[in-house]
Amino acid sequence: MIIPDKFLYEEQDPRAVEKVLGKLTDMLSSNEELIYLAVQKRPAVNLLPDCIAVSNKRLFYCQPANFGMTMNFKDLSWKSIKEVSFKEELFGSKFICVPLHGENIVTEYIPKAQARKLYQAAYEQLENFKELQEQQLSDERKSAATEPAFHNAIEIQEAEIVEPIESLATPSPMQQPAIPLQVEEPEDETTLKLRRLKSLYDKQLITQEEYEAKKATILDTF
Repeated sequence: MIIPDKFLYEEQDPRAVEKVLGKLTDMLSSNEELIYLAVQKRPAVNLLPDCIAVSNKRLFYCQPANFGMTMNFKDLSWKSIKEVSFKEELFGSKFICVPLHGENIVTEYIPKAQARKLYQAAYEQLENFKELQEQQLSDERKSAATEPAFHNAIEIQEAEIVEPIESLATPSPMQQPAIPLQVEEPEDETTLKLRRLKSLYDKQLITQEEYEAKKATILDTF
């Protein structure tokens, strides 16, 4: 297996890198790539070193088991990690991963040069994930803020459309057609005299003979 130079740049153990690299490559998801790999280097016996790998989606812990015949893998996605750090000591460095839940994961005896590169790669990927989360949250807030305004605008437009339709269906008092008033023409003198004469007769103030005589007189003068 040909090992890319980027995984051997800080003098990583080629045999340890070769053991985990092929298996890690098979574990990668779509659009996932390995960025850096650090190999533990114990001061005395270093036959079965642990490895820590950084991808753009996860942090891998690779631990040999059964005398190197098998390998245990543990991975943490960036959304489950709170922070990462490292601490230089006399023999190498400690790489510390602080998950959101559970105890801290501490790996000792990482060569100092590798620990610095490991921290740099892990920190960058963690910050990239946090920025992406903040951007998504900001977009959701903007969308939630503009949605009521959008619905209000639609309601206003609907009201503006409905109102003219209703005004056409039900004309306002100002728009209702005026009904022409019937103007009574004034009675002439003859009609007025006959009306009064009839009123006197109806009230029995005059006799029928007097009524008929007066009526004939009025009509003769018409």
